[in-house]
Amino acid sequence: MALLAVLSFQFRGKNLLRTVVFFLLLLVSVGLGAFAGLLIVYKSDLPEVKQLEDYRPNVITELYADDGRTIGSFALERRVVVTYEQLPALLVDALLVTEDQNFERHWGIDVTGIGRAIFKGLFSGKRIQGTSTLTQQLSRLCFLNSEKSFKRKFQELLFSIQIERFYTKHQILTLYGNQVPLGHRNYGFAAAAQYYFSKSLGELNLGEVAVLAAMPAVAHFASPITNPDRILLRRNYVLDRMAKKGKISVDRARTAKASPLELRISTRHQALAPYFAEEIRKGLEQKYGSDAVNESGLRVYTTLNVDMQQAANEAVRWGLEDFDRRHGWRGTQKNVLQQGVPTLESFRHEDWKRPKLPGSILTGLIVAARPKTAQIRFGEYEAALSDSDIAWTGRKSLTDLFKLGDLALFRVSDVDAARKRLKVVLYQPPEIQGALVALDSATGAVKALVGGYDFDQSKFNRATQAFRQTGSAFKPFVFTLAIDQGMNPNDTIEDSPVSFPSRQGTWSPQNYDRKFEGTITLRRAMAQSRNIPAVKLLSRFGIEKEIEYVKRFGVTSPNLAPYLPMALGSAEVTLLEMTSAYSVFPNDGVRVLPRLTQRVADYGGTVKEENLVEVREVIPQSTSRAMVDLLRSVVEVGTAQRAKSLQRPIAGKTGTTNNYTDAWFIGFTPSLTCGVWVGYDKKRSLGKGETGARAALPIWMRFMERVLKDKPVEEFGELSLPEKLAREKLDTPDDASGDGETTPE
Repeated sequence: MALLAVLSFQFRGKNLLRTVVFFLLLLVSVGLGAFAGLLIVYKSDLPEVKQLEDYRPNVITELYADDGRTIGSFALERRVVVTYEQLPALLVDALLVTEDQNFERHWGIDVTGIGRAIFKGLFSGKRIQGTSTLTQQLSRLCFLNSEKSFKRKFQELLFSIQIERFYTKHQILTLYGNQVPLGHRNYGFAAAAQYYFSKSLGELNLGEVAVLAAMPAVAHFASPITNPDRILLRRNYVLDRMAKKGKISVDRARTAKASPLELRISTRHQALAPYFAEEIRKGLEQKYGSDAVNESGLRVYTTLNVDMQQAANEAVRWGLEDFDRRHGWRGTQKNVLQQGVPTLESFRHEDWKRPKLPGSILTGLIVAARPKTAQIRFGEYEAALSDSDIAWTGRKSLTDLFKLGDLALFRVSDVDAARKRLKVVLYQPPEIQGALVALDSATGAVKALVGGYDFDQSKFNRATQAFRQTGSAFKPFVFTLAIDQGMNPNDTIEDSPVSFPSRQGTWSPQNYDRKFEGTITLRRAMAQSRNIPAVKLLSRFGIEKEIEYVKRFGVTSPNLAPYLPMALGSAEVTLLEMTSAYSVFPNDGVRVLPRLTQRVADYGGTVKEENLVEVREVIPQSTSRAMVDLLRSVVEVGTAQRAKSLQRPIAGKTGTTNNYTDAWFIGFTPSLTCGVWVGYDKKRSLGKGETGARAALPIWMRFMERVLKDKPVEEFGELSLPEKLAREKLDTPDDASGDGETTPE
């Protein structure tokens, strides 16, 4: 019986074994079939891996100054494409030890890393993560998405294996290094280095390299700007990993970890010339479309001169701030204690999260105020202000100006990061606006353009979009008509009372000083900006004739109404048109059309357009030189005598409108023409006595003083326009066709 039982058990055991084996084989077959089915279905949705050869990420449209320096860019995504050789070895090491330590050995999927992550996850109870290789990340960045689904993950694995089959490790790293998102619309390490540190990849130090390597894992929720503490922790983790893997020494890692996070947020993106760049962007989009401008990487070679633009920026800001200061202090923003904040220690301001950089404007909290000194807090930073710093406000002591808990704006002049101390000056944002245009008279190249005090506050370009009354700055066009009709600067005219019939009755123009000088020369009438002689000249030679002349100068304003007040600048014109029109005088009567770009090329370097010099004859050379003579009198003995301090041959004209709503000065040297306008956006008086000579001329002088420094003195009439063009090595169009267009002899 026992023997039968044993035999029966063995028989049943063999059947059970066969059954188990059968079902295992069946399960494997079903699994392989399902896998094959998934492979066929999901692989059919994958892009061809060879598309990576043609893959073209969105790249930045770059703007270059006249010397080749980058001055701005347009992009939905900031990206600077680099080669593998341009990726620093330290950056590659930092990236691999942090993101994919088996990169050189795996075939797209890091099986060892996945197993290690699963093992850690089982024992820690945390969600399994960090198993994606750089190749898997690249497949997501280029063609897939971040959808958390089985299908997407399966496709990612398949595509990563394919990428590894067709491309070298260097190629994969290069693609990844140009595509990885690193916050604030920066894609790729080169763009991030420029944005966060204002450096190229090759200029980064170890700590900065570690910051960039730290960011791929956290850029979707943290950045050096918004979460500096989080980034510092991640940076130090990268440095520890590099030391542990022998990529750097422990001492070097310790030194880098001790260094502060020093950001230098790039100001290269339009900050130098935002109004100029925006004007170019609008023109490019009209020609090529928004996609081409923001995604295809055009190369735009502009006429802008970096040094002149910097001088223009500084001059306009200085002039408007000076104007604002002499019109008084408008008071602090608010008092936080009166707003219900329980204690000063508990108060926080959004400004305090921003980097503390020289030149930045920050809101400060008054935590102590005594007659001679005040203490201001900016988060963890502090600053002191003395009574001498507020002399411009007219207050005798700081206690007259501030109360405990007041908020006010300050400009940072120096930063002591170690001691958490700032040097600051009291700041008041001007309500006044201004604009400046400077162009090379011989070529029409716009060398500097400022369209307002602060582009971030207002994108409205007051140099190209604002139509403003020109006041006496319009008079040179009236005198040009008189000279061209046979008069000369020494001919006389009566500065005496006169009346003209108008729709509103009788119009009797007045001079600025409400006086009459009797018989005077045209030279004196221009130099002293006498109104009545200008009106009499326009009346004598004809309004319609004058409008015809003005249009030849390039003033296309629709506001050229055929009335006698036009002689006094009642017509509304843009600053760019007025400045370009004035360039006719130093050009011996020839107008060169203003231009902002020299040429535009595509990403591969093929030229799409080239803007050559276009010239149009306006007035005879003799008339032009007589007008230069008249306009030099304005500087020598007239309303712009302050400009004599530059000790250069200069000509120009001030302009002031009724009730002091607009102030102008447009002047020129033999080669450079510059115009300045000052006024409020909503027309109101600048204040009694705020003439063109007081509000606009100082800005013009400050700009020209810096631009002309160390330059040789030029004399009017030394070179003809063709000689100037030859000196600039620029060509006029071979076929000068078009209405009124000609090449001067």
